[in-house]
Amino acid sequence: MAKFLKLLRHDEGATAIEYGLIAALIAVAAIGAMQGIGNKLNTTFNNVSNSLN
Repeated sequence: MAKFLKLLRHDEGATAIEYGLIAALIAVAAIGAMQGIGNKLNTTFNNVSNSLN
């Protein structure tokens, strides 16, 4: 039990985990944004290509 309480009082590990979670959230948001932009860009290029044909 003493080891568990010692881990709870140790803040450095918790801070590292929080930074890791924030980085993961930013990565997921960036991937989602890039997919949305990619789909819109693909539609735009298809429209231009169809107009040229």
